Amino acid sequence: MGEQNRNSMRMVQEYRKLVIEYETLDKQIDELIMAHGGHSDNMSPGELAHYRQLARQRDEVQNEMRALEQELQIDDGDSTVG
Repeated sequence: MGEQNRNSMRMVQEYRKLVIEYETLDKQIDELIMAHGGHSDNMSPGELAHYRQLARQRDEVQNEMRALEQELQIDDGDSTVG
């Protein structure tokens, strides 16, 4: 296997890890929102800070996924994740 193939495989593995991380964060956000009647307005200041932290992490992961998609030339026809 050539170096380019190994590099591509590493990027695909990293992409898969990012997808799992994104889905995990998204689920945690959904659970947090649903625990408060579907509205962040019902959260305490501490819960709201946690919600925002999770959302920032999810955004960062999504940005990493998009960068890898460009490198791997992935185009699934959908510009959003989740």
